[in-house]
Amino acid sequence: MFEKYLIVEDSLRNVAGGFEFQARLGYYRGLGLSMVEDLAVAINGAAVPREAIRFNEGKGPLRLAEMETAYDRRWGFGEPATISVDWPEPLAAGAHRLALTERLRVSYMPFPSIRQSETEVCIAG
Repeated sequence: MFEKYLIVEDSLRNVAGGFEFQARLGYYRGLGLSMVEDLAVAINGAAVPREAIRFNEGKGPLRLAEMETAYDRRWGFGEPATISVDWPEPLAAGAHRLALTERLRVSYMPFPSIRQSETEVCIAG
């Protein structure tokens, strides 16, 4: 239902040491960061190692392993967060295929909520 909103349009850009983009939570309410079990990123079909991903909802970057114990931080509904990826070289200007999978733990659901989105995004030259 929220999949088309996961990856914020036109937010992909190169940064020192990799790239970053903005993403929204694929759930109808905000969640504590410790309830985000996993974020998986792939660029042009290449899966990004979990250790190369950082998350920042505006209170400072966290590695995914650090999010597991971030009990005092929250990702609000509709609020974009920055997903940063350590990547060996800048992405070339032009179109890229970006995929994001969010695995969420919701207290009243007996199974994880998995939200996926894949879209074509561009980096200006």
